[in-house]
Amino acid sequence: MASMKAGNRLKVAFDESKGPAMGCWQMIPGSNVSRTLARTGVDWVLIDCEHGNIDGALDAGAHGVLVPLLYTAEDAKKLVLSAKFPPVGQRGFGSPFPMERFHPDLGAGDYLQQANEAILTMVQIETKEAVDNVDAIAAVPGIDVLFVGPFDLGNNIGHPIIDGKMHDDLHAAIAKTLKAANAAGKKAAKLTGPYGK
Repeated sequence: MASMKAGNRLKVAFDESKGPAMGCWQMIPGSNVSRTLARTGVDWVLIDCEHGNIDGALDAGAHGVLVPLLYTAEDAKKLVLSAKFPPVGQRGFGSPFPMERFHPDLGAGDYLQQANEAILTMVQIETKEAVDNVDAIAAVPGIDVLFVGPFDLGNNIGHPIIDGKMHDDLHAAIAKTLKAANAAGKKAAKLTGPYGK
């Protein structure tokens, strides 16, 4: 039987814990752009559609979703319900396309049996309220990754990144998120860039 997990390079990278996973942040629309980026050998391609539809992304064959602006554990639980099939969630099966994005031999039945484990459900910790609730968010079953966007988080807590300098409170919020992820057995990630470490 074909394995969805083996086809999800980011999930494999997380499971093998061999170091940082590298990828691309795609802001140009188009599935051909996504496919081209994926074929470069990166571990992941994030298609930035902050105001998009979770079901649409998963039905198109996304290997995971990264959802912005979650504030509470209740928000995280609702995300899991939307992203996972029963009995874990309430996602409906309505597309003939997602399984081929993992492996050409994967059938619909295999997809339904493997999707809950193979597809990553990731949340962005980018507000003060999310940082305040990060331990509870990390503890939600079905959440795989806590992702920090330092620019948005810094702005939200009143300490924007200016001239590449990150305030101590922003460093503390990022460290708190990492600690919560580690304590819950989840992965943590953050956007890196030319703004400081």
